[in-house]
Amino acid sequence: MFSGTSIHSIDSKGRIILPSRFREELGESFIVAKGFFDCVQVLSAEEFEKLRTNIKALPALQALKLQYAVVSTAVEVSPNSQGRIQIPQSIRERVGLSKEAMVVGMDNRVEIWDKDKFETMLSENESDVAAALELLSL
Repeated sequence: MFSGTSIHSIDSKGRIILPSRFREELGESFIVAKGFFDCVQVLSAEEFEKLRTNIKALPALQALKLQYAVVSTAVEVSPNSQGRIQIPQSIRERVGLSKEAMVVGMDNRVEIWDKDKFETMLSENESDVAAALELLSL
């Protein structure tokens, strides 16, 4: 399970350090793809295969749209000796990643967000979070 949030810089080559606890769980190589919102998602090969299987089980048109949006962007990456991974420029541009990024553990995946976009998303969703908490009866 991935959890926690940290701030990291993206270098001029599009590389970012993933926390060691995340790299250990992801394995020697893993998948980087466009996320479901304006983020990059990082998944183990096993989790990516589950996602692909679930997408293929959808009605044909919905499956095709998700394949274009997510599967077509997927690349296999391996961390270098400093623990950095390369995020392809096409994905960085699609999600608007700049120099400062948030690395966010999200249960079965890791997300990488532009820091400003992440903070905006959190503040815009505060009322939705409050409503969801009510459903949990906490």
